[in-house]
Amino acid sequence: MRSSIEKIKKNIEPIRQEIINHKVYSAIKNIDDLRVFMQFHVYAVWDFMSLLKTLQNKLTCTSVPWFPMGMADTRYLINEIVVGEESDVDLNGIRKSHFELYLDAMKQCGADTSKIEIFTDTLKKTGDFKAAYLLSETPVEAKDFVDFTFKIIQSDKDYLQSAIFTFGREDLIPGMFISIINEMHKNFPDEISIFKYYIDRHIEVDGDHHSHLALQMTNNLCEDNELYWKEAEETVIESLNQRIELWNGVYRLLAERKIY
Repeated sequence: MRSSIEKIKKNIEPIRQEIINHKVYSAIKNIDDLRVFMQFHVYAVWDFMSLLKTLQNKLTCTSVPWFPMGMADTRYLINEIVVGEESDVDLNGIRKSHFELYLDAMKQCGADTSKIEIFTDTLKKTGDFKAAYLLSETPVEAKDFVDFTFKIIQSDKDYLQSAIFTFGREDLIPGMFISIINEMHKNFPDEISIFKYYIDRHIEVDGDHHSHLALQMTNNLCEDNELYWKEAEETVIESLNQRIELWNGVYRLLAERKIY
């Protein structure tokens, strides 16, 4: 089974490198550019939480009366990830989800949070994605990204949900972007400190400890089913392509702003 994980890693490496070396990172020259980036990226932060909770609902018993579900090892893996993602600590030691922390970072640096807030508020009230996209004027690339995630959520296939969670979201922050953020933080600490903290936490928690847990979870769910592994790899590649399109959307907007 471990060989199946290594096979996926090997086969997706070219597209991972395409994401890590995407031109959007070099286009982020100042805080204004970072604000644009965050206004797209926040949708990926939000739907990551939705994917996470889908896995928890699928792999553990979240209803009453309670009954044991699946393997205890897998229950442990997803529950530990949920604790870290849904109730981490901010700079002041206050418990917050990574999505709430990201919103704080956006507000600190002056990024517009109105679109994502209208989107989530409308969705909470109506459950209507089309209305939420329309009212919030969600960028089309962010809409497509979220739609793909929810297509996998609605597939009801936990091994696919786990695969895109594991291979499609973790360990995709390039060193160049970290350097850009560190440099901005030196010059504008009062505007960037929360975002820098968010990135540092992502690397420390999501990209290290959680990625190992997620790999084990995917391994447990696919087991020795070759069809599951094949479908998982295809879906991960599609997920990574969606990430490229999201970054393409950010880059196009940044390029347009520089022309004018």
